[in-house]
Amino acid sequence: MRLKDKVAVITGAGLGMGREASVLFAKESAKVVVFDLNEAAGAETVSMITAAGGEAALVVGDVSREADVKRAVDEAVARFGKLDILYANAGVLWKDRDRSVIETTEENWDIVQAINLKGPFFLTKHGIPKLIGNGGGSVILVGSISALAGFELAQDSYTCAKGALISLTKSLAVQFGPKGIRTNIIHPGMIDTPLQAPYLNDEKKKSIAGCIPMQRLGVASDIAYAALYLASDESTFCNGSELVVDGGFYAM
Repeated sequence: MRLKDKVAVITGAGLGMGREASVLFAKESAKVVVFDLNEAAGAETVSMITAAGGEAALVVGDVSREADVKRAVDEAVARFGKLDILYANAGVLWKDRDRSVIETTEENWDIVQAINLKGPFFLTKHGIPKLIGNGGGSVILVGSISALAGFELAQDSYTCAKGALISLTKSLAVQFGPKGIRTNIIHPGMIDTPLQAPYLNDEKKKSIAGCIPMQRLGVASDIAYAALYLASDESTFCNGSELVVDGGFYAM
């Protein structure tokens, strides 16, 4: 069991990559705090874990609200006695509203920033002291290949938030590495999840797959297994790293 005796908080755990990671982490013996705004989806994730014999707790809240995120961190310690893993998975993707800087409204810009950037800020702000108290742990942030290269279809607020998380990764790695805390970031490519569903029909999926060396879109488990590695003791010398999981797209 790769996560035996470990406790994780995973944000955005109700669907997609967050649910996949929650179920996988629990399968590997972690105790998981499932944090999501969607109570029904989060409860279903918890049910999937407990039905398979795992342990999980649901916290319903908004990652852009500091009090909600603190409550999730506190619940992990209160319920399971400690905290080892912070996985800042929650994010929003608004391809119809988050466009070029000359097209995006201030309101939409701020909402994307609040979820994609302030959410990880709140999780690390309140979670890292718990990891320090536990003698160390793993922080996993989620970037994007959109933070690594420019694209004609601009999503400038999303891109800025994900780019900022790269800098945060490096800063946290240097600050807290001496305390046994490693911080790394995963850059997903095009992943076929509910987040992408509004923008992908079968024709679009086929077109995108043709641009990827592996000739397919990613699936949630591709990211979950990357996160599992970073959460486990197999990655204890990985700190400040960027793990690109995109089927080779960024290599072109």
